[in-house]
Amino acid sequence: MDSKFSKFLRIAAWGVTIVLLVVLIIRVGNRKNVVNLSGVDSNWAKLMLILNCVDKDYVDAIDYDKVTEDILPDIMSQLDPHSVYLPPQELKESEESLQGGFGGIGIQFNVPNDTAIVTNVIVGGPSEKAGLMTGDRIVKVDTVTIAGVKMPQDSMMLYMRGKEGSKVEITVKREGAAKPVSFNIVRGKIPLNSIDVSFMINDTTGYMKLSKFSKTSHYEFLTAMSLLRDKGIKKLIFDLRDNPGGYLDQALRLSNEFLKKGELVVYMEGRNRPRQDFTADGHGGCQDLELAVLINEGSASSSEIFAGAMQDNDRGTIIGLRSFGKGLVQDPVFFSDGSGIRLTVARFYTPTGRCIQKPYSDDYYADIYERYVHGEMMSADSIKVNDSLRFTTPKGKTVYGGGGIVPDIFVPIDTVGVTDFMVNCNRQSLLIKYANELADKNRKALRNIHTMNDLNVFLDKLDLGTGFLAYAKVKEVVPKDDEWKISGDIMVTQLRALIGRYTPMDNEGFYPIYLTLDNVTQKALENRATVQ
Repeated sequence: MDSKFSKFLRIAAWGVTIVLLVVLIIRVGNRKNVVNLSGVDSNWAKLMLILNCVDKDYVDAIDYDKVTEDILPDIMSQLDPHSVYLPPQELKESEESLQGGFGGIGIQFNVPNDTAIVTNVIVGGPSEKAGLMTGDRIVKVDTVTIAGVKMPQDSMMLYMRGKEGSKVEITVKREGAAKPVSFNIVRGKIPLNSIDVSFMINDTTGYMKLSKFSKTSHYEFLTAMSLLRDKGIKKLIFDLRDNPGGYLDQALRLSNEFLKKGELVVYMEGRNRPRQDFTADGHGGCQDLELAVLINEGSASSSEIFAGAMQDNDRGTIIGLRSFGKGLVQDPVFFSDGSGIRLTVARFYTPTGRCIQKPYSDDYYADIYERYVHGEMMSADSIKVNDSLRFTTPKGKTVYGGGGIVPDIFVPIDTVGVTDFMVNCNRQSLLIKYANELADKNRKALRNIHTMNDLNVFLDKLDLGTGFLAYAKVKEVVPKDDEWKISGDIMVTQLRALIGRYTPMDNEGFYPIYLTLDNVTQKALENRATVQ
């Protein structure tokens, strides 16, 4: 690390170490080595002097690199929950997830029974060109066996990913083939979309789910919106649930699509950062659309900037559960060894002046659990708001700061139809496993399904309820009393949605079915809002 800041981090790391070592051996009564701190011009004077002493006189050789890597995360954690140090591999993975693409083989897979099963082959990608097919079970990646060894799914993914242009051998077990089949694949640039799905949920309403604010989010949004415009969209349900945030500029651009010229999106301010306002330029193409924004406790950072901008400008209706409560802005600092930090440099404020950062605490991330314990996920009356942080929108709506975005329309967690039988099935992922078994049996038919109408015709021919009950019984999970009567329709609908993912439509075969069970989306469909 060559920068001044990296040098400081190295010094600071040793400061923490010395505090722990100093209690070991002290020559009592020897005051000859007293150092006067009063004349040293630095906020970190004591720390630097201690480190200089260690560098000069410590008895043993010092493994600087190891100590630095061990201590840096602790140093950053003393600042705030979102200032972090990232070692090279973690930084690479974090940046890759937001860049919009990575080097890979171009497949999607799940692991229902300790074996990676290909659920989708990206059209035009390296795997399709090599001949991989949905339903293939991946046995080896190069010489590494990944099937039947209880390898984590993330580790499997790392073996398959690699530098664009590099080669990898994938060995699969294929239905109908007596022996494993091997494919030599040249890794390519695989798009990593931030929009999971976009489709018309009825004749006038479009649904779009954004999983993160990546480098390509605004471009993806414009592309998807163009298709929805062609289909007659008048209202958009924009789903930001469990979206942890990402690039600020993407939140600004997406907000700009919905706001009038001069309307404030957000402003930022910090100890060493003067206030900076971000306003809409009036060129956004979605100013005419009715808008509903879905949020929950997993919606954070850029998601909260977008939701706050819509709420404070009376532009859209926010529906769901209170958001996470991250109102801090991080700047990245990169080091030559591939590591880096994300340092909090400012707070952001919604247009009415709210900071929605929740209080720091030792159990900062356990706050979500506490919301469950205290009933907030079931009742709007359980949401704790601070009356001293009350603000008012231009149209007179009351909003609050101090801990996330409180939705305009609260929708509790849906527990209708939940039985012990359903819970036990979910614990063992029986629905997913049975859907995979059905997909194996009907692989050829599923590959030829390209519309929701064709999918529903196919699914209607299957007796999913009877089949699943028989499957669950083999797994020693049997409904009691009227449990199937209570949960059956819901579980069959979930099965239909899961099977839809095994078609070339992928998520567009899943969400149109799954969302019929989603009480938040259904509430958004019922609600009518006024567009400015």
